[in-house]
Amino acid sequence: MLTAVNDTMPDAALATEADDDRALVTAAASGGVAAFEALYRRHASRVHGVIARLVGYHGARAEDLTQEAFVRAWQALPNFRFESAFGTWLHRLAVNTALMELRGRRSRPFEDNDEEVFDTLGSADSAGHVTALSMDLERAVASLPPRARAVLVLYDVEGWKHEEIAAELGMAVGSSKAQLHRARSLLRTRLGEQA
Repeated sequence: MLTAVNDTMPDAALATEADDDRALVTAAASGGVAAFEALYRRHASRVHGVIARLVGYHGARAEDLTQEAFVRAWQALPNFRFESAFGTWLHRLAVNTALMELRGRRSRPFEDNDEEVFDTLGSADSAGHVTALSMDLERAVASLPPRARAVLVLYDVEGWKHEEIAAELGMAVGSSKAQLHRARSLLRTRLGEQA
């Protein structure tokens, strides 16, 4: 589903997780592989989720970019200054990793006719159930043009402001707003056709 992972977590649980992350980050920054593995296990699903949404649910691409994001995190960890929560920093790093890959793809032929788009659809939600609505929504989001999909995910799912999206994607604020309008319109049309 297209919801942020930590929206339903109680504040006390978030504080405990942040404290645990701090200790693990400190150990991992000193070369502690086990600590980094614990961070990976804790954050991999959220990182993979945002990357998958940004790349249109291309299973192999999302897996590769998730691994790349964690490699970058491992390399940058010694310079992490705790100016934000580790999860926030890692999430932003993951988004940037996916956006860099999307920018690189703009200069290559578009490859979205690939059946791989549907590889991850139909996976169980946290309760172990698959709903038709979430599958339809995921398919519709995956079918959006890459820039419109990126703006939609960053604005509606991740909560970024148009100014942040415009800066990150190298577009005008007005273009970000236009892409969001386009994405929402396409989603309404595509979801309406399936109803």
